Amino acid sequence: MLRLAVVLLLLANAGYYAWSQGLLRGWGLAPVDESEPQRMEQQIAPQNLRLLPQGSKGAASSAAPAGPASSAPASTPAASGAAASPATAAAPAEPPACLQAGVFDARQADALRQAAAVLPEGSWTLEPTPITGRWMVYMGRFPDEEAVAKKRAELRALKIPYDRPGAALEPGLSLGRFSTEEAAQRGMALLANQGVRTARVVQERADAPGFMLRLPAVNDALRTRLDTTLQPALAGKTLRPCA
Repeated sequence: MLRLAVVLLLLANAGYYAWSQGLLRGWGLAPVDESEPQRMEQQIAPQNLRLLPQGSKGAASSAAPAGPASSAPASTPAASGAAASPATAAAPAEPPACLQAGVFDARQADALRQAAAVLPEGSWTLEPTPITGRWMVYMGRFPDEEAVAKKRAELRALKIPYDRPGAALEPGLSLGRFSTEEAAQRGMALLANQGVRTARVVQERADAPGFMLRLPAVNDALRTRLDTTLQPALAGKTLRPCA
C-alpha cells in the first residue's frame, strides 16, 4: 500500500513538471504564456502611448504635481479664515452674580453704609438680620493664671475639652457655647455627670440687631470696584454667593 502511494506521488510530480514546462502543449495542456505578445494584447488602447524625448523627462515630472500644488493656495484662505473665526469671536460676558456678607453689628453696618455710598444706587442693601444671644458653660473667674493652669490639668484628666472664654471673662475657661440658655443648662448637666462641679451657665452675648450686606447683581464692572470700596469695611468677612 505504501509502495503504491509513493508511485502515485512520483507520477503526480512528473506530470506537474511536464505541464509547467510546456511538454504537454501538444495535447492542449500547458500554463498560460506570459510572454510579451500576450501582454501587449492585454493593454488598453496601446495606440495612445507616446514616447517623449529624454530631455523632456524632467519637465514632465515637474509639471505633474502642478495640479495638486495649485489647489493648495486656494484652500489656504478658507483654512485661515476658519482658524481666525474663534479668535475674532467675542467671549460672552459672565452673567451678574448675587453676593452677600455678614452678619454685621450696628457699628459695622454704619461703616458699610459709608463705604457703599459711592456704589451705583440700588446695587446693594443692608437687610436686618437679628444677632441671637449666646450662652456658655463657664468656669471662673480664677484668681490668677496658676489657678487656670491647675484647672486645665484637671479637665485634661477628665478628657473634657475647653477653650478660652473671651477677654470679658478672663481669666477663665469655656466648656461649651450654646444658642439658648436651655441648651447650655443641658450641656452643664452632662458635664456634671463627667465630674465637673464648679461650672455655671453665663450669657456670653445678648440679643442684638444685625445686618446682612446683599449685592443682588454684581457684574464685572461692579466687581472691580468692590475690592477697593467695600473690602476695608467688611470687618474680615468675605463676600459669598447668596443662599
